[in-house]
Amino acid sequence: MNISFEGKRILVTGAGQGIGRDLALRLSKYKGQVFALSKTKEHLDSLIAVDPKIQPICVNLRDWDATKKAVQSILPIDLLVNNAAVACLSPFLDITPEEFDLTFDVNVKAVLNVSLVVAKSIIERKSGGNIVNISSQAAQAALKDHTIYCSSKGALHMLTKAMALELGPHNIRVNSVGPTVVLTEMGKLGWSDAQKAQSMISKIPLGRFAEIDEVVDPVIYLLSDRSSMINGAYLPIDGGFLAG
Repeated sequence: MNISFEGKRILVTGAGQGIGRDLALRLSKYKGQVFALSKTKEHLDSLIAVDPKIQPICVNLRDWDATKKAVQSILPIDLLVNNAAVACLSPFLDITPEEFDLTFDVNVKAVLNVSLVVAKSIIERKSGGNIVNISSQAAQAALKDHTIYCSSKGALHMLTKAMALELGPHNIRVNSVGPTVVLTEMGKLGWSDAQKAQSMISKIPLGRFAEIDEVVDPVIYLLSDRSSMINGAYLPIDGGFLAG
């Protein structure tokens, strides 16, 4: 499938490492003008060293006003990937309000903030656009010690649908993808223990976790015009986990 993002300005949050980093590099390879947002300058420096065409945006997504200002400074944006996320893993009985606030600030509230800025600009320009939210298998299936994370991704799942409903008439499509475990740095937090990992793998019909490229490829498809009638969808990337 020949896909080009030439002439498109694309914002990827959480682009300093993991899925976001690889996605930013791929989108740049496909000729998009990529803006990579991360709160960690060292990660952005490393990314730019690989591809100097990518524009770094260093801001903490928990800061509503600073984030809004940073995104406004790079408008117009045609395509947005809300990828940034955090995972605070605790047994239900040990959850703290600080963990809850951090998780929802990044995984839900920041998605709303960034999407508002981008969507309003697209509507003003009457240009049409596209937003992909990186959700999780955890939006659909409860996982032990993942209460807050599952809850945040469940909220993101419905936020995606609500955005698709209201932004669709403005020719802005909004979809999400739901990967199973991907052994990025964040993925290793919860699944580096071999016994725990095997308990999850045993529930995945394909018998393995996902590779980063296996998440990037569907996101590229959803961002492209090849998916022009797909809106409000949740695409599982879970090797059949939810089929069980």
